[in-house]
Amino acid sequence: MISRLFKKMSLTQQVLIMILLFISFFGIFFIFYLNNNIETTIANQMYMTMANRQQPIISLMESGFAGEDNIYEYLAADSIQTNCIINNKTITVLNPDENQKTSRSFYEYLVERSQSLIYESDETDQGTIIHQGERYYYCMQVVETALGDRVLVSFMNDTYPQSIKNTLVDSTVYATILAFCVFIIIMMVWVFSIIHPLNQIKNYIAQVKQGKEVELHLNRDDEIGEVANELINMKDELQKQEKVKEEMIHNISHDLKTPIATIKSYSESIKDGVYPYGTLEKSVDVILDNANRLEAKVHNLLYLNRIEYLITSDAEGVVTNMKEVVEEVVLNSAVIRPEISIITDVEEVFFDGLLESWRVCIENIMENAFRYAQSYIKIQVRENDLQISNDGPKMPEDRIEALFRPYEKGEGGRFGLGLSIVSRVVKANKYHVKGYNTEDGVCFRIYRDEPKQKKKQNEKKARRDSKKEVLEGKKDFFVSHESKDHSE
Repeated sequence: MISRLFKKMSLTQQVLIMILLFISFFGIFFIFYLNNNIETTIANQMYMTMANRQQPIISLMESGFAGEDNIYEYLAADSIQTNCIINNKTITVLNPDENQKTSRSFYEYLVERSQSLIYESDETDQGTIIHQGERYYYCMQVVETALGDRVLVSFMNDTYPQSIKNTLVDSTVYATILAFCVFIIIMMVWVFSIIHPLNQIKNYIAQVKQGKEVELHLNRDDEIGEVANELINMKDELQKQEKVKEEMIHNISHDLKTPIATIKSYSESIKDGVYPYGTLEKSVDVILDNANRLEAKVHNLLYLNRIEYLITSDAEGVVTNMKEVVEEVVLNSAVIRPEISIITDVEEVFFDGLLESWRVCIENIMENAFRYAQSYIKIQVRENDLQISNDGPKMPEDRIEALFRPYEKGEGGRFGLGLSIVSRVVKANKYHVKGYNTEDGVCFRIYRDEPKQKKKQNEKKARRDSKKEVLEGKKDFFVSHESKDHSE
């Protein structure tokens, strides 16, 4: 549901949704993850700061300091943390901060924690405590002095860490906002670079649909540029086909006009009692001959127009025995030119598609072959491969390239629809068709590329059959000689 709704949005809306999702994700990330990490980082930094500031005091304590006054004078300027020395339950504050109103209970907690530190034989301790609604960071370290073990305690409230946190958060937020703005600018520029050419393509298609002469110029080498180039090529090809189609219709109209005019004139003459061919029978034969020509042309036009619909709607899962089709076509077409020898080398194989469509396809190729053959026509059928060749004149190269194009003009300036029908039947059934010159004529081939695995299987089968034939030949040889010996 969400994906369908997202696909119905424009690119601009999709980008805005992505930006909002990015902002939401960043907000959640900052609140639940980054904020906790900043707290942990600042706490570690405070412990490290207090430990470093304790080092001068520890050095004086370990060297046997002259008195607490000296230490107080040396460290009284420390305004960040408060340092204390704890001896049993006695606490000496070295630099009391007047602004830091620390209660007695807090000092009692420090004394209790320091005793636990000595009792547990630990040397250092650090942590945080919430006292009267305020957070305190503390750091303790046991120091061996000439007068016995003392615990040096340093602590600070949340004022200094909070200022560092605010500075760090502000800098992080500002840097993120800056990076996000740069990202948004880059994203919008990228989206505009896509939307603008798409709008150009849309306007181009709309104007082409209205029949206007328009050009499309997109200096892009990506997928959008490829689509634009294909649209331009499609427009040029459609215009070319439309022009050829108009010419074809003009020529077909002329071809239809001739038999219609002949039928009309002969019918009027017979009606008036005049027989143009001398007798009524011969004159009627002319009318029937032209009627047959007219019927054949109309039949080809109708079949060409509906061939793809018939194949795609009815041929799903249907196969045709090509041996039966070829034999039927050869039997029916042998009377066209009896002097032409028809050579067949046909295996019993099956092609995908309807029998009627393949019959028309082969009939059209045979009709073309009878038109140009000089002495023979050869038909060879194998698995996914059908070849019909003849010894007629070779075709020019430019004619071969345009041989199966729809509405292409044929020999003598006529529009032959037969090969166009062949092309549509073959492509609709997912085969290939091509014509090419041979050593003694022309060949038309209908084929389908075999999968590599199946091709290897066929090669293995051919090798096995070849070995089998050799073995059988040797067996026959020995059997014949053995029988000969027995006869002798």
